[in-house]
Amino acid sequence: MAEITGIYTASHTPVMLNFPDRIPADLKDEIFGAYKAMGDDFMAGKPEALIVLSNDHLHNFFLDNFPAYCFGCAESYESPIEHWLHAKRRTFAGDQAFGSYLLQSALEAEFDPSFSMEMVLDHGSLTPLELAGVDPDLPIVPVLINCVQPPMPTMRRSYKLGQFLGEAIREYDAIERVAILATGGISHDIATPRMGMVNEEFDETFLSLMESGDIDATIQYATDFVHTAGNGCEEIRMWMAAMGAADGAKYNRTYYRAVNDWYTGIGIGRFEV
Repeated sequence: MAEITGIYTASHTPVMLNFPDRIPADLKDEIFGAYKAMGDDFMAGKPEALIVLSNDHLHNFFLDNFPAYCFGCAESYESPIEHWLHAKRRTFAGDQAFGSYLLQSALEAEFDPSFSMEMVLDHGSLTPLELAGVDPDLPIVPVLINCVQPPMPTMRRSYKLGQFLGEAIREYDAIERVAILATGGISHDIATPRMGMVNEEFDETFLSLMESGDIDATIQYATDFVHTAGNGCEEIRMWMAAMGAADGAKYNRTYYRAVNDWYTGIGIGRFEV
């Protein structure tokens, strides 16, 4: 049986890597320090594999084929797919056996994800891993959730996917320690007139609800008000999945700032698993 050593949530935005100096140096150092602290805490658990809950920004998928959920079942994953991202191109090790196990278990649990053996990861996965300083040799299993193109899976369905993942991970006996990183959000808008606006009220309410432990209220608030916080806020579906995997564990935010010049509400937190 595998132990979940940590479940973390973290915002992602390519601006953090491409234009880090768009914000004051002390604020940049503060934010980067928060990501590094998450990485240190993450690695202290000595995980043998990492589940990365993220989304695809129209790189692997497009309108001709856009699954609600896709499980990575590859031996390795190249990243970043964006030629314009200011990050060194790298190859993450995969855990094909673990990914295949999760895929088969999902089908048996009456989820119907797609799968990919040629997935390339974009900034959504790479940015938090890069800033956290996660061991590049740590095997990963990406689980991509459609947060870009309607119709999208509901917040509650994504929470239930997380519940499934938590149960399946705990029943896996090929490795002993697994961590989960859910990346995306919080409030931000991309390629709209609202780009650069951050809905701090939404972010604070959302984070407070997560910290309260009221799962139904958190899911309902995310469902009813995500549209007020920008099209990029749809990415909190990954946070819903992390909450499902946490199985009721207490959530603590470790950092939050509304950073308009990075177009995003930067939030980081962890569940006390």
